[in-house]
Amino acid sequence: TGKLIIAPNAVDIALGGANLVELALRGRVDIAGADQAAKKGRLAIRNGRATGDALLDDALDYLKRHDGKKPSSVVGPLGWSLRINLYDRLMTRGMLRHEQGQILGLFPTHRWPSRDAAHERAVRTCIEGALIQRVPPDERTAALISLLHALKAVHKVMDAREHGVLKSDLKARAGRIAEGDWSSKAARESVDATRATLVAATTAAATTAAISGGN
Repeated sequence: TGKLIIAPNAVDIALGGANLVELALRGRVDIAGADQAAKKGRLAIRNGRATGDALLDDALDYLKRHDGKKPSSVVGPLGWSLRINLYDRLMTRGMLRHEQGQILGLFPTHRWPSRDAAHERAVRTCIEGALIQRVPPDERTAALISLLHALKAVHKVMDAREHGVLKSDLKARAGRIAEGDWSSKAARESVDATRATLVAATTAAATTAAISGGN
């Protein structure tokens, strides 16, 4: 349909986390350990050379300016405006199209339905292999599943009933992958930072709603 199946703010945080994970996988950023010069658990730029991807390079430039910060403090900002830029990129590549409409003739709506779903099918096949056939995932598939697990959205992407498994088993399998040794410590901690940011955002939203309801 081109509609988000998860709250927009959560998607934006997860995309920011995905940028951080990808840069960790490419060896551009690290999370300092106890034996390193930087403060333990803080971001450390390992290679500031451009990646050749404009969006990743924007993220890397941002991280260069925030070297030494907590990973959870940069995940949110890394996701700002990223979703719209990704929509544009996918449209340019012929994978999505943009549809505009209105609600009640007043409020504009935007959707980005699929135009060419070949890449999506390939990604879903990798996820299905890891979660259903229990094929050991490559590091990017494991990273994606870990981010989906952090979003609590695995069951929204992979229909448990369609594959004859319980939703709880699907979530448990995703959790084991997320906690596994699928890549560098930096990449896994980037997912953890994303999860922490999502929890903080959800808690803040719930608190605001409770206060507003009380008034």
